[in-house]
Amino acid sequence: MAPHPAVAEVRRAVREHLRRLGQGRALVACSGGADSLALAAATAFVAPRLGIAAGLVTVDHGLQPGSATQAQRVAAVGAELGLDPVEIVPVAVGTAGGPEAAARTARYAALDAVAAALDAQVLLGHTLDDQAETVLLGLGRGSGPRSIAGMRARQGRWSRPLLGVRRSTTAAACAALGLESWTDPHNADPAYQRVRLRTEVLPLLEEVLRGGVAEALARTAALLQDDLDAVDALADGFGMPQRCPDPTIACQSLDAGELAGTPRAIRTRLLRAWARSNGAGPLSAERTAALDALITDWHGQGPVDLPGGVRVIRASGKLVVSPSVFDQE
Repeated sequence: MAPHPAVAEVRRAVREHLRRLGQGRALVACSGGADSLALAAATAFVAPRLGIAAGLVTVDHGLQPGSATQAQRVAAVGAELGLDPVEIVPVAVGTAGGPEAAARTARYAALDAVAAALDAQVLLGHTLDDQAETVLLGLGRGSGPRSIAGMRARQGRWSRPLLGVRRSTTAAACAALGLESWTDPHNADPAYQRVRLRTEVLPLLEEVLRGGVAEALARTAALLQDDLDAVDALADGFGMPQRCPDPTIACQSLDAGELAGTPRAIRTRLLRAWARSNGAGPLSAERTAALDALITDWHGQGPVDLPGGVRVIRASGKLVVSPSVFDQE
């Protein structure tokens, strides 16, 4: 008998993704919510048919009463589905960046550690709806095209097979398979921006624009990813090594005049890559603009302090990483 349409759709998405993954091991990150539970069930069905070993890991954040019991339930479902290994990883959640960011940091660190030990690709249950919400958050923050491009289907160890699948489909798939999903109370708490986007903003946009908004936002993300990849490739063509005598070590200065005529989209990529090579953390749009102004709007301004304790000044026509004071031109 043919599977329920929702089950078939989820399996098809997972099958296409795992085929691109090729041989190896896949590890489903499962909270017990409908999205990750549908992903786990589809992976358990598809992976063995493709010769791919598949397991499951659930992270116990310890933030709610009964979290350990919920983790045990998820692990039991994973075992019943035939996934192996099945692991529960308890984590300690800090406070940096707020509760959402702190939980995400702890979760991804735990998943990365388990996946590294198993040499596995981590499958995440993000859906098309999650992608639409991510694009809206990026738009609201004004943090540039990279944030509006949303999440990638595959990036390093992380895979998202369901980015083209609606959240309603994963819920229907779980219902059809008799899988009882868990609803995280945080997902209904309006104190979180993403919850209000999900329950208030997107439904209103769907009404005003007469439907198709989530799909349009996800499509925009995919198109932007293509554009970003193309510009990144152009930036790689300029390359940092030709600007550094020894590309095996951090290049501590850049010629401002040489970069001045470079298109801004490429120049800012080179600047961010250079800053990272010297120990700086991720740069905000404001910090990137301040760094770029040392090249394009030089009027004797002071140093630019970057995340990670990195300070950049302009001295003798060059951008210089400086732990001390240099004479500025």
